[in-house]
Amino acid sequence: MVIKKATKTKQKAVKKVRPKKSNTKKIVAKNKSVKKVANNKSKIAPYKPKKNEKYMSAAMKRHFIAVLLLWKEHLREEMQKTFDHLRTKGETYADPIDRASQEEEFAFELRTRDRERKLINKIGISIEQIKQDEYGWCESCGDEIGIKRLEARPTATHCIDCKTLDEIKEKQLSG
Repeated sequence: MVIKKATKTKQKAVKKVRPKKSNTKKIVAKNKSVKKVANNKSKIAPYKPKKNEKYMSAAMKRHFIAVLLLWKEHLREEMQKTFDHLRTKGETYADPIDRASQEEEFAFELRTRDRERKLINKIGISIEQIKQDEYGWCESCGDEIGIKRLEARPTATHCIDCKTLDEIKEKQLSG
């Protein structure tokens, strides 16, 4: 009889452990759903329009201003990291191959930062467009750009149809 009691105790202990594991999985699953963001640069969730909400309402404008400002701040931080890296790693190597590798790395970083500098200018233009009530409308046809496209690319100035046509024309002219 002693053996039977021991096995019952072991089974009860196992049962107590199992619910704890499933609870932690649920908590992890809840945390994963909270982490959905508009893009990888921002910590802001995608905008979900309310029923019968006017396109580019005040709430949408506030959302996109927050996304753009957060993205701009992130880019500025990356630029500062690059400047700090170039200052601290600016040592000269005796070996020409090492020196060439370092110069290539610096050139790549500077090209990337130059693209980001241009993007910061586009972000500034987009913020000005929001202030002037011109944001979210296609520059070519005047239609709505669409919230999903603006979430993917907050600096978009053309709707997906016009942008596709521009890319087709560009491809035909270059090829």
